Amino acid sequence: MINILKERVYIQMNKCFLLFQKDLNKVRTNQISPALLDSIYIDYYGVSTVLKKISNIIVENNTTLKITLFDISQKSAVEKAIRNSNLGLNPVSLDSDIRVQVPNLTEDRRKDLIKIIFNDAENSRISVRKIRREANDQLKKFLKIGDITQDIEKETKKNIQQNTNFFIKKINDLVKLKEKELLTI
Repeated sequence: MINILKERVYIQMNKCFLLFQKDLNKVRTNQISPALLDSIYIDYYGVSTVLKKISNIIVENNTTLKITLFDISQKSAVEKAIRNSNLGLNPVSLDSDIRVQVPNLTEDRRKDLIKIIFNDAENSRISVRKIRREANDQLKKFLKIGDITQDIEKETKKNIQQNTNFFIKKINDLVKLKEKELLTI
């Protein structure tokens, strides 16, 4: 029962970290990536489909992404979705391909991105702490009904706190790394 609780806490905290890491990878730094368009969904014959499932996205050069659609009839829908994505991108159609010119980051945009990263990091840390709090509450219930002893409760709380510290440190390290990348472009 306690081992299951410890394992569940670790898995949930790891999910919070991985989600934060995935969101952070979408933030563009010095190199563009097809992952920049991962959050764009297209209404593909009545089904909301992520752009990368209906196209091939490659980095053409340092500032351009090239999108080759599998179904050319979706070209206008893809262009519209990219324009409406709040990424500040303007797609251009050439032949059967769509090219997306990614503008250089300005100093103001970098500062805005850093603020967004800090906010997302804080939300991730809050989620990790919430998982800790819920696990500690569960331990109190186990102690109250007599399923565990105080020694086991104390040891398990220590383990949960170690996991909390570990994942918060990983989040902080990732933020520092991304901030450094953004400021040294």
